[in-house]
Amino acid sequence: MSLYYVQKFLYQLNREPELQQRYRADRRAVLEPYELTDEEVEALVEPDIGLLFHLGVNGQILMHFAALHHIEWADYLQRMRDGVAEHGPVREGVYAMTGYEGTEAHAARLGHHAASSSAPMAPATPSGGATDQEGTT
Repeated sequence: MSLYYVQKFLYQLNREPELQQRYRADRRAVLEPYELTDEEVEALVEPDIGLLFHLGVNGQILMHFAALHHIEWADYLQRMRDGVAEHGPVREGVYAMTGYEGTEAHAARLGHHAASSSAPMAPATPSGGATDQEGTT
């Protein structure tokens, strides 16, 4: 996969009106100079926002590409969610999904009450221990 080249193309497309004109005229031809897989070319030609997100395209770059295609914000966000549902977790890049299940699941594994719980958690001291009401361990 060539995430770098996909993002490079999108970055340039987002900033260069001449490249946008060429892309609108012939999407496949404008992609030829980039080292892209068939899957990446298809995602850029369609455009398939969900697949591009799954491949790891940065959301800041991807949202401008969606706007170029007149994709409304709520639809853009839904297409990203649909991409994860259809293709699986984001494969690489800053949005790569590592299996982290959120703060409540993390707290439960540590034996703490969930953040939404009414039971307060004891504050931690610099050494990591719980403190009593006077601040001593």
